[in-house]
Parts: sequence; C-alpha cells; structure tokens
Amino acid sequence: MSFFSKILLQPEVEEYLGNVFRNKELISALGTLEAERKYESLLNCLSHPPAFTTVRVNTHLASVKQVKNLLFEEIHKQFKGLSVPILQHPELQDILLIPVIGPRKDLQKQSSEVIVGAQCGNSVLRGAHVFVPGIISASKFMKAGDVVSVYSDIEGKCKRGAKEFLGTKVFIGNGISELSRSEIFSSGGSLKGIGVRMTDPVYLSPSLDNVLSSYLFLQNLPSAVVSHVLNPQPGERILDMCAAPGGKTTHLATLMHDQGEVIAMDKIANKVKKIKQNAALLQLNCIKAFCCDGTKALAIGKKEDGQEGPPFSAESFDRILLDVPCSGMGQRPNMAYFWTLKEVTSYQPLQRKLFSMAVKLLKPGGTLVYSTCTITLSENEEQVAWALETFPCLQLQSQEPRIGGEGMMGAGLSLDQLKLLQRFDPSSVTSRGMDINSLQDSREEDLILLANKDCIGFFIAKFIKLNSK
Repeated sequence: MSFFSKILLQPEVEEYLGNVFRNKELISALGTLEAERKYESLLNCLSHPPAFTTVRVNTHLASVKQVKNLLFEEIHKQFKGLSVPILQHPELQDILLIPVIGPRKDLQKQSSEVIVGAQCGNSVLRGAHVFVPGIISASKFMKAGDVVSVYSDIEGKCKRGAKEFLGTKVFIGNGISELSRSEIFSSGGSLKGIGVRMTDPVYLSPSLDNVLSSYLFLQNLPSAVVSHVLNPQPGERILDMCAAPGGKTTHLATLMHDQGEVIAMDKIANKVKKIKQNAALLQLNCIKAFCCDGTKALAIGKKEDGQEGPPFSAESFDRILLDVPCSGMGQRPNMAYFWTLKEVTSYQPLQRKLFSMAVKLLKPGGTLVYSTCTITLSENEEQVAWALETFPCLQLQSQEPRIGGEGMMGAGLSLDQLKLLQRFDPSSVTSRGMDINSLQDSREEDLILLANKDCIGFFIAKFIKLNSK
C-alpha cells in the first residue's frame, strides 16, 4: 500500500515509459498482467524514499567498527533514545545500512504551515532539515520556535512569499521554525541556514549533514556497488570520466588504499572544486581532479612532457568508470518529474560520445564500467547492445559483487548477456514501510535483502577491452 501517490509525469513521458515497460520481449516473457503490475509498482516506488539510508565508511581513516559505534551514538541522540540497528552489508564491507522508519501515519498536522520546493521536500524525506533557500511560503503569523507542518509543493505552483497555498501539496512532517516568516522573506534570499528543524518527519532518517564528515559519505547503495565492480587495484591508473561530486572517485581511491592515481573529470568548474573538497575532507592524496569535457579528453598526437591533465594519450588507463549524465529517472524519492520527452530522450547521443572516448582511452586488457541512475532502456540495455556491435574489442563481463537483478528485456540482448548486467529495480519490493516493532522482529538477512531491492533505480554494465581498436 503506497503512502504517497505515484510519481507525477508529463503525459508524453508516461506514455513513453509505459511502452518501454510493456515492450514485446517483456510481455512475451512475463505476460501482460505481470508487466503492467511491475510498471505500476515502479511508478509508486519512485515517489517514496528507499527503505534504508546508506553510508560508506572511509576505511582510509577509520575501521568500520569504529565508525559504526560513533554513528550509533549519533543516531541514538537524534532519535531521542529510539534504538535503530545499523547493519554492515555482508558483501560490501565498507557499507553501513540504517533502516528508515516510516511512513509515520499518526503525525498531527499543525495549523501553521511551511511550503517547500519539491527538491527540498525530497531531501527532507531522506533525513534533511529544511534550509531557508528551500522555503517558498509560510503562514502569516509564523514566529521562530513555532511547531509547523511542512508540505512539498510537488507541482511547483506556489508563489514565493505566499501567506497561504491552496494548491496541491504533500505533507512530509512537522518541525520547529528557526526563524519568523518576516526574517525568512525579508532577507532577500541571503539566508542559507536551517529554516525548519524537522522533529517528526513522515519518514524518520538520521540527519547526517556535517556528521562524522571525514569518516563517512552518504551514498545510494548501487552507487557504492559500482566502485566494487570496477575493482581498482593499488598502483593502477584509473579514470572517473564524469566524476562530480566525487563520491565514486573517493571510493575508488579508498579501495586502492590511496596508492596509484585516480583522475577525476567534470566539465563544470564548481563541480571539480567539490571533488577536490571531498578528496581533501577524506584525506585522499591520489586523486587529481580536472575541469574537462569528457568528449574531448583524448590527445591528438604526442602529449607534452610533464603534462598531468587532459587531454590524455590513447590507451593510458587501466580501468575507467563512466557514470554518465542521464535522465535520472531512478532517483528516489521523486513525486513529480517535469522533464519533457525531448529532454528524457536527449542523453543517448552524449552517452555514446563519452563511451567512444572511454574505449579509446582504455588500455587493452583494461576494464570499463558503464552506469546510470535511470530506468529507461535507451540509456541502459540499448547502449550495451550498441557498444557490443560498435566495438568488437569489447566483451561483457560478469560482475562482483552481484547485488542487483539482471538486465531488462527489450533491447535485443540474449538472456546470457542480460545475466551479466545489473539493474536495480525497486518495483520488485512488495512491502511498503517499516515501523520500530516490525524492525525489531525482522531477521538481519531479511533486512539486507530488502536494502538490496528497495533502493534507487540504477544500471551497471562491465566490459573488458580485448585488443586495440
């Protein structure tokens, strides 16, 4: 049973997605009713947060046990003594899983209301407080210290500074206002701190902003799987082609014990700055971040002596991670997705340009991992089919660890090829929500299984380059 309505999509996008998840191959294998059930389940999943908060331990600075103990104390304090277990993932030893309590259906709505933007609302559902820039509207007489109900403006129709909003809004919890209405809206947008401290969110997750920041990194489970699948080794030269904000970059460096070289690229300067900040925060020295368009990363002719950064020589990297820009339709929670069909389908050509560049930069015998945080065929399995046809030097490889399901039918790949892919598909989860009683009655192995399934939508493909091409 869903707590929120299914994700709101543009009609043309919903029709497009419907055709993807009712394609002939799928219908033939599953039957019309089961294919339809899975599609509707997926749409409902996307509007709800994953069942667990996932954090990656920076094992370069501390042991998992040390961080787990510190995190337990922090959560115990935040949750006012409520005892929530922290689980270490058995196949991803550097990953800790914190169950999300919710939806909490017994919260009392307050007369004083705060309306926040949809993106801010999504963050609240993952454990964040409400920061001032996310506030769009507040009740007329709201004062600092008032208990307020927070709502997400999922359709983006509330006018900034409104004293009342009667449009579509979704209740996401209660909190205490840190500022008065007049302080929020007379600041001219200059205030940046917490506007509402969430005390009773609909989904209870720890707020980990600036908590143990050198020792842990908030990361969705599949995003952590990617670095393990690439399996970088100490002393190797690794390229993270679309690296911002640096979660996977720093994970790769940690798995290499900070020995070797991790080159991180992004074409936006501020994002490169963020990668460098994260590397410094986690005290990782083998990362070198550069501002560069990945489609232009190959040097034409001989490189100058001593030139560290891009463009790079052909076949100069042992392993490459290509976590491409994508339509992002696997991200959760997302109650409304307003991109047009043209925008949703615009990424495939760019992904292919980046992929072609990655093949040229990869050494023979090297490993290339391609990943997205979306659910479409065109950006996932269709790209694999294209890559195998376009680059005879590439061969699909099995993946370890194997946490997700196999690839989706519809792109003409064989069953054996689909089994080599990992698609994280939250539609396979039947239960919705967790309370403290059901949590205490659950076996750890069942909770791990739930965490593996009830995550964001994601896709991973692993290739090896057999020879020069």
